[in-house]
Amino acid sequence: MCELLGMSANVPTDICFSFTGFLHRGGGTGPHRDGWGIAFYEAGGYRDFRDPHPSVRSPIARLICDYPIKSHIVISHIRQANVGEVRLANTHPFTREMWGQTWCYAHNGQLAGWEPLPLGAYRPVGDTDSEHAFCWLLGELRRHFPEPPRGREPFWALLHRCCERLRTLGVFNLLLADGDYLYTFCSTKLAHITRRAPFGKAELSDAELTVNFAEHTTSDDIVSVVATEPLTSNEAWQHMQPGELLVWRLGNIVARYRSAEEEDET
Repeated sequence: MCELLGMSANVPTDICFSFTGFLHRGGGTGPHRDGWGIAFYEAGGYRDFRDPHPSVRSPIARLICDYPIKSHIVISHIRQANVGEVRLANTHPFTREMWGQTWCYAHNGQLAGWEPLPLGAYRPVGDTDSEHAFCWLLGELRRHFPEPPRGREPFWALLHRCCERLRTLGVFNLLLADGDYLYTFCSTKLAHITRRAPFGKAELSDAELTVNFAEHTTSDDIVSVVATEPLTSNEAWQHMQPGELLVWRLGNIVARYRSAEEEDET
């Protein structure tokens, strides 16, 4: 399986601390040695870095750690290949344009029977189940909403239904962003933490590094991090429920959708 890392913040923030621990899982403390990538939304723009080699030994990954890019939304992925060759075309995150926005996507899991999912305008470049699912997902969203929706709630509800459909095919943990919102969907495993004043110290689980966020933030800062597994050893991360979709904006959860099964249990 792969692993995911995402960030939503209300001020431009670098992800160097979390990414330092995350990249060690790419062939160091974890088996995810088949490529990695990271994407940043900055001041209305977008840039990403992808590498089909293990992140723990990647000069590009070290550049990201040494060059703190400040962003409101970040999506990162480390890959353990199950479907598709180890090559750049199969390396997450994947991007497509919709409504004049750059949509970024990363998937953790493995799907079965994904080939029949019908594709429209969006077609895969590589040969993974993940990218095929992304193209189907965006196609469904655009089919129902050819133009940007005036109200967000119907669109978010449709996104949740599409994610639930993909979850029936196997494991489908998702990070998706459009530059304004970060969407996180849990099939089996995702955890998150929101840091706000009063800030304290955090210790990485996968590297010997501690940071005191009080020295790097203001009292108004809100920074939320989402990961497959908690990245720190001294903080209380919250685990998402299977079938749950969270919509993030500026570090806060602005909407939450849960599967009918989970709602019935509660």
